[in-house]
Amino acid sequence: MSTPAVQTANLPTGRGAVDGAPALPDGFGAVFRSRFVVVDGVRLHAVVGGQGPALLLLGGWPESWYAWRLLMPDLARRHTVVAVDPRGTGLSDKPAAGYDAASQAADMVGLMTALGHPSFDMAGHDIGMWTGYAVASDHPGAVRRLAVVDAIIPGVSPSPPLLGDRQLSDFLWHFNFNRTRSINEAMVRGREEVYIGHQFATKAATPDAIPPEVVGYYVESLRDPEALRASFDYYRAMDDTIVQNQQRIRHRLRIPVLTVAGGRSCGELTGNEMRTVADDVTSVVIDDCGHYVPEEAPGALLAALNDFLR
Repeated sequence: MSTPAVQTANLPTGRGAVDGAPALPDGFGAVFRSRFVVVDGVRLHAVVGGQGPALLLLGGWPESWYAWRLLMPDLARRHTVVAVDPRGTGLSDKPAAGYDAASQAADMVGLMTALGHPSFDMAGHDIGMWTGYAVASDHPGAVRRLAVVDAIIPGVSPSPPLLGDRQLSDFLWHFNFNRTRSINEAMVRGREEVYIGHQFATKAATPDAIPPEVVGYYVESLRDPEALRASFDYYRAMDDTIVQNQQRIRHRLRIPVLTVAGGRSCGELTGNEMRTVADDVTSVVIDDCGHYVPEEAPGALLAALNDFLR
């Protein structure tokens, strides 16, 4: 692996960076700046600000660093906050490979090391939870405390039946659609607002829980064919991630783990799952909240994170 480096020239600007993101909290730009960090030849975009112990924030599909915007100013009062676009997302590079959990974990450790944080706390939502578990398992000592938000982990969770009940099908059907090759891109390209809009409308607690301008922001980022392809590559790499996780579960996590889930989404499932792989688990379920917890219930998630990180 090449030595990771923070780029001091050609800093990120425009759409996808802090200065091009809509509807940010007041004073956001005074605290946070966009940075490029090159890890093993892949340029990653991170939004960094605050002071104190380092806290890495990793979002899920089909989002970016922007999913954490409503929590970041408060978290930055006690932490150096790093919200990242993983490879394939936002302003980060979109290589042809490296979307399995082990590769993602190596990216995150390289990113934080380059920024001067060889150990850090971490919070991951959705597929960011897959990466968070991999970082904690693959790189002992890197993660001090791990928070995971509203997801299940392939290879840790038992695979659901192909033809399950309606609720389970509605929640997970996109896994197999996203795993297909080429046909999904052909069906979604040019209709990104239909597919991505449906995800937010049906997996949030209510169809309008995520404002239209926010959905539009995510949709626009996926109109780039390479970004759309890379977003599906996380699911195409799931075969490798499952095999990796079946090895990881042999070694239980000893660090403190917080699970937070929406009562109208994963509920107790996330906490119960993490107890199968970790010894010290605190579980929080937020009533009347769907899957997109950082955006649907930022206050409740912030309170849970503050209690846990203290």
